[in-house]
Amino acid sequence: MTTAMRKLSISVPPDVAERLEREANASAYITQAVRDRMRLDALDAELAHQGVQITEQGVAEARARRAAVEADWSSERRRALRERARQHMLEAADQPAV
Repeated sequence: MTTAMRKLSISVPPDVAERLEREANASAYITQAVRDRMRLDALDAELAHQGVQITEQGVAEARARRAAVEADWSSERRRALRERARQHMLEAADQPAV
């Protein structure tokens, strides 16, 4: 069974167009990016429903704490985590969409 598709025409800034032109399948790339954003939006909605408020100040503080922790990481640990994340993304890309 094939998934129904709709063709859209969109306008994007030049830097985005240049990035998409490097993709073998720009439609799949965009689809994944939008689905990732949809998951983040759903998470934000669920957090709000549970009474958790995300603020710019809270995000900035969390980023600062993370940066402080990562500053102590060795280059080997950073490389291993990057590879682990890359493998996860490759595996996720091979999974059918839910």
